[in-house]
Formats: sequence, C-alpha cells, structure tokens
Amino acid sequence: MSQKRYALVGTGGRCEMFVEAICKDFKEHAVLVGLCDISPTRMNYYDRKIQEKHGLPPTPCYEAADFDKMIQEQKPDTVIVTSMDSTHHQYIVRAMELGCDAITEKPMTIDAGKAHQIFDAIERTGRKLRVTFNYRYSPTATLVRKLLMEGTIGTPLAVDFSWVLNTSHGADYFRRWHAEKDKSGGLLVHKATHHFDLINWWIDSRPETVFAMGDLKFYGRKNAEARGESYSYDRYTGAEEAENDPFALVLDDTEKMGASVKKLYLDAEADSGYIRDKNVFGDHITIEDTMTVLAKYRSGVLLNYSLIAYTPWEGYCAAVTGNKGRIEVVERHGSHIITGQSDEELAAAQSEGAAHEVRVYPMFGVSYDVEIPKAEGGHGGGDPILLEDIFSPNPPADPYYRAASHLEGAASILVGISANESIRTGRPIVCDELLPIPDAAPDSAA
Repeated sequence: MSQKRYALVGTGGRCEMFVEAICKDFKEHAVLVGLCDISPTRMNYYDRKIQEKHGLPPTPCYEAADFDKMIQEQKPDTVIVTSMDSTHHQYIVRAMELGCDAITEKPMTIDAGKAHQIFDAIERTGRKLRVTFNYRYSPTATLVRKLLMEGTIGTPLAVDFSWVLNTSHGADYFRRWHAEKDKSGGLLVHKATHHFDLINWWIDSRPETVFAMGDLKFYGRKNAEARGESYSYDRYTGAEEAENDPFALVLDDTEKMGASVKKLYLDAEADSGYIRDKNVFGDHITIEDTMTVLAKYRSGVLLNYSLIAYTPWEGYCAAVTGNKGRIEVVERHGSHIITGQSDEELAAAQSEGAAHEVRVYPMFGVSYDVEIPKAEGGHGGGDPILLEDIFSPNPPADPYYRAASHLEGAASILVGISANESIRTGRPIVCDELLPIPDAAPDSAA
C-alpha cells in the first residue's frame, strides 16, 4: 500500500501529535519525509525520538531558509504547518505554490491581510487547506452539534459563551510568544479561534458585525505594581528569587516539567532565540487578558462572548437559545494547581467543581440531561478522532461535517480579527469589510 508523504514545518510542542500519528498510528498509510524549523536543536530532538521510539530511519531536517529545498528534494504531498501563528500563511502559501496541499494548526493565520494571501494562493494553485479544529471532534461539542442538527431547540436565535483560563494554563500564554499580538493575534485569535469555530459550526452561520472591548488587567508589570508587587527577574529559569513564585515555570526542572520541555526550549535558545519562560508580570506583553465580544451573525443570531485568562478554575459555559428551547453546556476542569500541596490535596483541588454537562430546556417541557459519550485523548477526546479523519485512507463517515477547510478557518478568525480591530478603533466592525467569506452550507462544512 502506498504511503502519503508529509513534511512538517515548526517543531515545537504542537507538532508532537502529528509526528506520533504519522510515525506510529498511521505509519502504514503515511510517512514523514522532512522536518523544517529555525532551530536545528528542536529538529534533532524529534529526529532522535522518531528513530529511538519508532525504529524509523533518520528524517531529513531543513532549516527554515531551506523550506523550498525540502519540498523540491522530498516531494511531500502535504505540508503540516505548526510554526508560530504569524508565519502560518508564509508556509501555507509557499507549499501550495510548490504543488502541495497543506494542513495547519489553528489559527489559520492572525489577520485579514494574511488570510487574503491564503485565499489568493488557493485560487491560483487549486490546492487544498485543512485547519485542525480539535474541539469539533470532542464528544461534548459534537453532541451539541447533533442536538442542533436534529432541531432539538428549533432555530438558534442567541448564543452565550464564556471561557475562563486558570492561573496555570492561562498564565502560560503570557510567558511565551503568544503574549505578543504581532506574533499570535492575541487570545481573541490564538485561543478564541477554537470557541468562535464551535459557535460558527453549531449555528451554521458566518459573523456579520462585531463589537468588542478588551484590556490587560491582571498580567504585566503595571498591573503587578498597582497591586504592590515587584519582580526583579525577567524570566523564571535560573532566578533564585522566583523559587516561591506560584507563576514560575522552570525549564530545567525535569522532574516537574519533563525532559522534553528542557530539550525543546531551554537547550534550543541559542539557535531559536525563543525564551519560553518570561515573567508574566514583565514588560513584553501586548495582548489582552480580559475580553468581551458582541456579534451579530448573517442568520440573525446574536452572540455574547467573554474570555478571561486568570481565574481559579478553567473551562467554559455555553448556551444556545432557539425558538423551541435552550441547550446549556458546562465543562469545568477543576481548580488550578497550587504548589506546595500534597498529592491528595492537589488531586482534590484539581477535581473541585469539575463538571461536564449538557442539558436541554424545552420551551414548554421538563428539562433533561443528555449523556455525553466518553472518549480518551487530548481536547476532550477529540484529538484521536481528528487524526483518524486526517490520516486514515478510509475515515469513518462523519454526519456532523467536522472537517474544516480554509473557509471555516477564516470564519473562526474573522470574529477575533474583527474584535481586535474594534478594540483598536472603539467602533463596531462590519466583518465583510475585512474578509468576505461565503455563507456556510446548511448542516455542512462550506
């Protein structure tokens, strides 16, 4: 059986899921023919891991400047893009110009100009782009989609969606390049692309008008100083003063962080220039940590959305209200991890308040819970299903249309980039003026 040839650009932590899928779970149908990155250290880490863990021959490695050379020499069918968000469009466009299809991590890109470049490349070359929205494949999100497709609450009219990030996961966006808006688009693009995609997919519509407000209220030096806090260190690793800092991330603490974090980031600093453990109360932050968005969709649905990145627990609460009832969804992942506790106390803290619930409230009837199917794997069990959909030559039929093209990728970032523009200008934004996208087809991916 012939194998489909894949090359991968961007060998940070996000690429591991794809490497494992190609080299292990789908190795009969797929082969990794090239790795590309600005950091030889990171590429060598994955190359050694592929050889030692999976018994495969060395994978050719190419520095970022030699991306074209990799394509020409290795002739991949598809390029997987897991580089820094602001560079996604560069590799997607160039891969297509060199005759390849592309798969990209979310977000597809970070602003309208870059999205236009991707659209233009697809039109010129006829190549295809797949955007990997893991959350579509999670049992909870899929269940909501199923209920809406079945008309359980009639026609959707309004959506409330609130996502909170805790002081473990949420803080991590402020230690790394994600904290710089020109690299990530801010959390309204990088993180919320997941959320806006779910909403777009659930209601089968595209955003029309967006108004947003956002600010940096907790992280950053000025906010810390306003609370009477002072920090003498710009990063955590190697700073003795950070020993008792609950926000500290120590890259060479392999017992706590694992060996891969040190090898991928600390050991790669010399050739990547990337500092992974910046103080979350430093001066480098240009994104917001507190955001609220109002949107109107082409279908008439109204959206009320919020994202906060410094709460004691993590998860989301969502509700879709239609003309025949309401669906409410709660996913609480428990409290944040507090250092200095026993294993038992940590387990109790992490499970405190945890919940996974989907409840239907008929307009004139008794409300009821809907059982959520159980699944294993990342993103609530969505990752394994997504990977099978991508890499299997005969994936199972999908009545929920979870596969996402550049159109869904663009629609998901369109709310975020419109929100960023609204925050910048203080006015509502007409989405089509930034990036016109065709309407979603009923009950399908456009």
